[in-house]
Amino acid sequence: MNDPEAAKGPLVLLPSARTGPLRAVAKRVGFALLLLFGTVAAVYADREGYRDGADETLSLLDAFYYATVTISTTGYGDITPVSESARLVNILFITPARVLFLIVLVGTTLEVLAERTREDWRKARWRTRVRDHIVVAGYGTKGRSAIKTLLSTGVSRESIVVVDPDPRVVAEAAEAGFVGVVGDATRNSVLKQAAVQRAREIVVASARDDTAVLVTLTARQLNPHAGIQASVRESENVPLLRQSGADHVVTSSEAAGRLLGVSTSQPNVSQVIEDLLDQGSGLDLAEREVRPDEAGGPAGAVREPVLSVVRDGRLLPFDHPECAELRTGDRLIVVRSQRGRRASPEAGESEARDTGRRENGS
Repeated sequence: MNDPEAAKGPLVLLPSARTGPLRAVAKRVGFALLLLFGTVAAVYADREGYRDGADETLSLLDAFYYATVTISTTGYGDITPVSESARLVNILFITPARVLFLIVLVGTTLEVLAERTREDWRKARWRTRVRDHIVVAGYGTKGRSAIKTLLSTGVSRESIVVVDPDPRVVAEAAEAGFVGVVGDATRNSVLKQAAVQRAREIVVASARDDTAVLVTLTARQLNPHAGIQASVRESENVPLLRQSGADHVVTSSEAAGRLLGVSTSQPNVSQVIEDLLDQGSGLDLAEREVRPDEAGGPAGAVREPVLSVVRDGRLLPFDHPECAELRTGDRLIVVRSQRGRRASPEAGESEARDTGRRENGS
């Protein structure tokens, strides 16, 4: 069975500030009433200059009647301006008020057309300019946590694109400042709307493992060079994700189980692990290049605690014999403290330089 929503194509939502519909309608109604009462006041103030076919005198009700039929362009003609002053008021005030009233009536339609045109222009401009961004497939608990961590490491909101089949979830992402695409991330057309072919990283945070495999296959087909980070619930599906093209796979259910086991036997260790996972709170794990003054020395001589050394694509533990002499080009996995980072601005500057090098692909 064909999905009518899918046939329409994916919907792209760009972040923007929107006025509530009730507030917009209230503004229009208030302005229309202001024009109406202004016209009534002008007519009633010069009521001697008007002639009523049914009655010679012009009452307040007649002034409301004349203002209503005149502003709405109905114009029955039973009440007419006869004096020069009344006709001058009609020319200089009531006629412009009638035009403004008509603009208010059709303003909603005009605004919708203008908003649609502006939104289409913004989308076209975004598609031509977006590149080296991060696509997050799935805006559930895992996707939100991944984005929170990315933001804490210095990634800008403008460089994150969220893909999710739930329009309400994508609307929340757009309100949070991210570009959102409504649609199934297993479809080529949806990922193309997210410009995945020009993305730098792809985060697969689907709730189902089979969906994660399909999303990874589709994304890898569209972008052979992007880094793909995927999450699965069961470890038996990890090989499938790797064969599908994922660079790194995180097993969420087993990781949670291991953390529960550590919490039971070693609660303090579990607390430290949770602190490390919560980027920007206390202790953080960071990856950086070996500085020139550190090359040639052992990993233990580095000021920050070194957990691992990345050399030629291999991950070496800190006590590996090869870590006795650091080389230029090595990357260090270190533990940093937020307190120590505030006390040492050089560390923050170095991390910013490392982040810039990674974003530029160097």
